[in-house]
Amino acid sequence: MHGVVRQLIACNRRFGPLLSTRLLSNDVTLTKERYPNLSRKEFSPLTDKDVNTFESIVGKGNVLQSDLEFYNTDWLKTVRGQSEVVLRPESTEEVSAILKYCNERTLAVCPQGGNTGLVGGSVPVFDEVVISTARMNKVINIDPTAGVLMCQAGCILENVDKALSQHDLMMPLDLGAKGSCHIGGNLSTNAGGIRLIRYGSLHGSVLGLEVVLANGDVINNMNPLIKDNTGYDLKQLFIGAEGTLGFITAATIKCPTKPNSVNSALIAVETFADCLKILSLTKKHVGEILSAFEFLDLASRHLMLENLELPYPIAESPFYLLIETSGNLHLNITCKEYSQEVMDMIEPYVYDWTRGRDGSISAEHGLVLLVVVELFYVMLPNAVVLDNIEMYYLIPVMQL
Repeated sequence: MHGVVRQLIACNRRFGPLLSTRLLSNDVTLTKERYPNLSRKEFSPLTDKDVNTFESIVGKGNVLQSDLEFYNTDWLKTVRGQSEVVLRPESTEEVSAILKYCNERTLAVCPQGGNTGLVGGSVPVFDEVVISTARMNKVINIDPTAGVLMCQAGCILENVDKALSQHDLMMPLDLGAKGSCHIGGNLSTNAGGIRLIRYGSLHGSVLGLEVVLANGDVINNMNPLIKDNTGYDLKQLFIGAEGTLGFITAATIKCPTKPNSVNSALIAVETFADCLKILSLTKKHVGEILSAFEFLDLASRHLMLENLELPYPIAESPFYLLIETSGNLHLNITCKEYSQEVMDMIEPYVYDWTRGRDGSISAEHGLVLLVVVELFYVMLPNAVVLDNIEMYYLIPVMQL
């Protein structure tokens, strides 16, 4: 259910309030007040000298000390930190210099990506120095042959996906917050997303990482090899560690081929047990082309209808399933032996059904003689002139 609700929340960013009226930053409870059992450790307070040092590392324009509401407040506006400075480094070297200095000065830090998290983990608890990856947004390399991406941690997920699509590739991850979340944040939280069921978690997709440790040391493990058994697989420690073990600055990710077609189905279901049965049946009969299987309950449906004012194409039901397949669906009808009578019954129905849904009768194998004569079912009259097919395809066409 999380994936669908996350998508609804992402829609809310464009269309208006979904869960509650947006609050002003000062109305949001301080994190330390919401969680009174948390105590600030013996970290040093920020000084003007610290700010001057940061300016010498990242430049004066990239040390922010005002208008910090976005960086201090989580997106759901449930918790708020009190950071007095936000740093915006552009390179791994700058992150290394910042962390080395903060470690020597005993200054607490808070790594931050797109700040799209829903559990308050991306904002300061007290007055930590926020280190934003917003300027670390370069795609380092895309290898179309190997299907491997190298990028900085501040790249926005949707932007990377668009860059990959130019090479017929895509990210193995898709989220409702894809328009603003950062790759580094995705890795630090081991984000799942709606493609998890097909491509697995990021533990399996990430080939290498570049990480800066708390003392400023850099671990460069950006190896693009899909199989590497030389020693411990250190990158796995940082995926899902939420910045507690190190600051991810870049990543190497294995990216799947972009599918030629995507098909979706919305199903109304009466019981949760039936939802599980449908999942099992879908895995069995659809197989590897199953790319997403999302669960939605009636309460979530009401939220969508009431707040986004969208029409709903299906009757009210306790549960809903949103199923997506990536790749062509093959219709196979079997009988004891070939029967032209059966074929004559099936083909008009299939073609009419496909035409009514703006589909294609030849999405994979191209146009052969058997298909060409049926093109009129699904193509607009001015798109296909049967008299010209013989000239273009060099095959005889029957007069209809």
